[in-house]
Amino acid sequence: MNQDPTTIRLNKRGLSKIEPGRKPSWLKMQLPVGDEFARLRAMLRERGLTTVCEEARCPNLGECWGGGTATIMVLGETCTRGCRFCAVKTGDPRGVVDPDEPRKVAEACEIMGLAYVVLTSVDRDDLPDGGADHFAACVREAKARMPRLLVECLVPDFQGDRESIARLVGCGLDVFAQNLETVRELTSLVRDPRAGYDLTLDVLAEAKHQRPDLITKSSLMLGLGETDRELDQAFDDLRAAGVEVLTLGQYLRPTRDHLPVKEFVTPARFRALEQRAMRKGFAYVASGPLVRSSYKAAELHLSSRLGARFEHNTEQSEVRS
Repeated sequence: MNQDPTTIRLNKRGLSKIEPGRKPSWLKMQLPVGDEFARLRAMLRERGLTTVCEEARCPNLGECWGGGTATIMVLGETCTRGCRFCAVKTGDPRGVVDPDEPRKVAEACEIMGLAYVVLTSVDRDDLPDGGADHFAACVREAKARMPRLLVECLVPDFQGDRESIARLVGCGLDVFAQNLETVRELTSLVRDPRAGYDLTLDVLAEAKHQRPDLITKSSLMLGLGETDRELDQAFDDLRAAGVEVLTLGQYLRPTRDHLPVKEFVTPARFRALEQRAMRKGFAYVASGPLVRSSYKAAELHLSSRLGARFEHNTEQSEVRS
């Protein structure tokens, strides 16, 4: 059986001991530069907004921004939790929320000419509702300014609070996402103790229960030591929770203080896992080394699907009137 020579070399050395920067060729991509990129970044900075695309040094940033999609982080930059895969600052935000952020988000979406925006945030356990009302306000403001804008909310777990979930699913968002992150067996190693495998599944199932027409989505990082059997179980559990869209991507260690990479999964393996997940009944799976939870390929699928639904609803309204 032929193997990629990079994979053979790395396997012999032991994947958990790779020096920083020693990544396979399929993980290398230039970050975007240029006047338009600089203009958009400056506009976001003027409004005190942060895109996860930049913070995570996402290799797909140029493709997504150029194609009318972006991921904007709301509710500040300090997370109340400390997952071992994530480089976001941990601390106590002390209940601070920018009341003008919904307007800023809507304005940014309009200036960037977005067709699809993902709103995400740090965990805000310091807020009574986990930030659900703020998320909802951002969605409503963006939709009021751009009625055809499609909005995905990649949210914290709100500690499983049903009222918080209800506030969000009732605000007019198009896609509800909460990331499972990893398989059950690795959850306690990878995620903050306040997060949980079953908690995420319960939140996704509750969102679907409260609004059956809502598209739900989740994501898994690979390369942390998960097995085929464990992945199969995670796929089954997500489908049982009603999740329709799944993204699979390579975990990359942000710093030496974070979990080491156990394996660089090959593109061929990602393709095989995509087919494996699709056989479980997902409507769409985006799977690849550079795929992230917010990924243009998945968002194009969702845009097409939601756009068709929008046109159908418009036609039905015109018939009734």
